This record gives sequence, C-alpha cells and structure tokens, in this order.
Amino acid sequence: MLQHKSVGLRGLPVQRRVPCARKPHKYVVSRAETKTGVGASGFTLDEPVELVDGRVTSGPDLSVEVNGMKLPNPFIIGSGPPGTNYQVMKKAFDEGWGGVICKTLSLDSSKVVNVTPRYAKLRDYSNRVFGWQNFELISDRSFDTMLAEMKRLRQEYPNRILIASIMEEYNKNAWEEIIGRCEEINVDAFEINFSCPHGLPERRMGMAMGQDPEVLSEVCGWINAAATKPVWAKMTPNVTDVAYPAAVALAAGCEGVAAINTISCIMGVNLDTLRPEPSVEGYTTPGGYSWKAVKPIALAKCTAIAKTIQRDFPGEGRSLSGIGGVETGADAAEFILLGSDTVQVCTGVMIHGYPVVKNLCGGLQRFMAKHGFKSVAEFKGRSLPYVTVHSELVARQREAIRAKKERVGLTNDSEWSGDDFVKNAESMVANR
Repeated sequence: MLQHKSVGLRGLPVQRRVPCARKPHKYVVSRAETKTGVGASGFTLDEPVELVDGRVTSGPDLSVEVNGMKLPNPFIIGSGPPGTNYQVMKKAFDEGWGGVICKTLSLDSSKVVNVTPRYAKLRDYSNRVFGWQNFELISDRSFDTMLAEMKRLRQEYPNRILIASIMEEYNKNAWEEIIGRCEEINVDAFEINFSCPHGLPERRMGMAMGQDPEVLSEVCGWINAAATKPVWAKMTPNVTDVAYPAAVALAAGCEGVAAINTISCIMGVNLDTLRPEPSVEGYTTPGGYSWKAVKPIALAKCTAIAKTIQRDFPGEGRSLSGIGGVETGADAAEFILLGSDTVQVCTGVMIHGYPVVKNLCGGLQRFMAKHGFKSVAEFKGRSLPYVTVHSELVARQREAIRAKKERVGLTNDSEWSGDDFVKNAESMVANR
C-alpha cells in the first residue's frame, strides 16, 4: 500500500491590429502564431540535434533526475495550450520533450468559459515578438475526458514523464479527490497551479491562493497529506517576495517549486478605438505576460527561490523548475546556472512548434561543450554564489580599489616595459 507523505511546517509564519511602422511598442492581437520552425519569432534558433525518445544521440549528456523522476533532457512542456489534449501531448513526446505537464485540470470544467481573442503580442522595432499576453483559462475539457487521454498517454509512453497540473477551490475534499483520481492513472508528479493571474482568482483559485501564505500553507498541507507522488508548487511572480510563499509551500511538504507563472499585465490601448487590448466586445481584463521580455524578471525570481532552497532546505533534494522566456539553449543554461533543475517552455511552443525542443537541446549541448561540462548537474547553480546584496558589491569594490592603491612595483619580470622602463624602476623604489 502506498504511504502518504508526511508534512512539516518548520514553524514558518503564514501570513488583429496591424503594427504601425516606426513605433517601438507594436502589438498584434491574434489567436495564436501559426508559423513554426527557425526564426518564427524573428530571433535565431539554435541548430537542432537528433533526439531518440528525448535523448541526445551524441555529445554531452542532457539527462536529469529530479525528485526521483528521470528525464532524458531538462526541457518540459509548460502547462497551457501545448498540453491541452492527447494529440498535442503525444506530439510533444514524439518530438522529444523531456516531460509534459498537461493544461491545468479541475473537477468541474463547466465553470471554465474561454473567450477570443485572448492573446496579444508585443513586437520591437524589428517586428520581433518579445512579449505575449494571454487571459486563457485552465482546461475547459471535462475532467473524465482529460484523465482518459492522459491514461492512454501513460500506456503508450510508459517511460516518459507526465505531470498533472491541477487547481481547485478552497475545498479539502475536492483537492483529495482530484489527487486520488490522477494517481489512479499513474501520473509521475503534480504541479499545483497557485499562480494563474486571471479569471480563476475571482473564485479564490490560482494566484489568489499563491498570494495568501496562510491559505497556501493549509492547502499544500492537504495536498501533500493526500499525494504519494512528488508535488511542485507553481508560484506567482505577482507578489513582493516570491521566495516567501515558495518557502511556505516547501515547508508544507512540496518536493519542488516551479517559477514563474505569467506577470499580470494589459498589453496596450488601441489609439483609434480608445479600447484596451486584446479587446472582447470592446472590453478587456488584465492577463498574464510571458515570453522574452519576462526572462530577466524570471531569472531574478528563480535566483531568490534557489537561494532559499539552498539556505533553508539543504541536502533535501528540493527542486526548482525555471520558467520564463526560454527560446534557446543559452536561455536554459542561464536558468540552470542560477539553480534550476529543469526548464519549462510554453509560449515558445506556441511560436515555434513542438520540434523546437531539438533546437533547445542543441544549443544547451553547445554551451556545455564550450565549457567542458559533461552533464547538466556539473553546472547547476554555478552562478548562484555570485548573486549577492548591494552592500557586498560596495565592500568588494572598495577592497579592490584599496588593494590596487597598495600595490607596489612589478610582480614579475614579464611586466617590464621598454617604453616605461624608468617608470617601472621608480615604482619599486622604497624611499621615493
């Protein structure tokens, strides 16, 4: 019989318009980007590599092990449209993604009603897409239908990683039911959506839970008491300090954290109609901002969480799945260098399509080869020690200036200069 996980709180307190020429902030409202392949966003992708069941066939090893799960590469389909049904999730596995997270499920999909248009893109001077807004809701397909399709995937891809993204209202029985039914089809893990910034917070779901540490702690306690599989809490960036709720979730028993979900935004205002966009019958609502523009923010948030894991949960195997603007292997390398174990991609799939995983793996391998890394574990967190507080930057710079002033003379014979020979000699005179 499966043993339920124990929970320890550690005493944490719970508290389509066409873009105008020569304008920098151009946006286009659309349902989705249909063009796929290299350069669909206007940016250059890495050269692709061959993948067999998600594994590279040569070069540095990209496989990772996280919370007992073995992934052929660190790239995971992020929860959203790329994981919305059997067909698209099957496509993700066939193309070689290391893992797939389904679009967020709830027990009663009848309450989920989407509108369209629900996406908007922000472009730069070169017409490249660097920002993406959505106010898409969680899955509007019946829970039974999604479970049946995921069960089929589990049977067809028994060795691949399938993660259930779930969300419920403030109801212990509902959380226990959704966890139990997902475990019946043998999902590998759960990602708990505590971070969707639109629609669901109106029902005290999603971001509304992630922003309330007291509720977050209680719900994570329910979840981890019921689950026998690893649990990741997906955090919202729409808080003052993302590390605090992340620590609350980890203290309540979650094995890992995923961050960040999208940033609350309004893409813009149509200066002809004077209506905000994306516009539905002349009205809009704040949505979630993603893609290239959010990567610096995501890196900072992930760094804060990684340092919290390192400080407060050392040696416990707690994990971090980084999310936000990943388009190249170099983007992924930055997240891993700052402490992420895996990297999720959602908007990138909507822009480039599922085959982009081959480009991502190729780019990450080239980074690793450049530095002589043979595995992802070799460089995970390598850059983390170099992120500090501003006062330490001041202290380090003052010390460097002091040391430079105190330096006397040349350190070795190779520093002598023909043009400055007399000056070199004078620099070593004690009684000048």
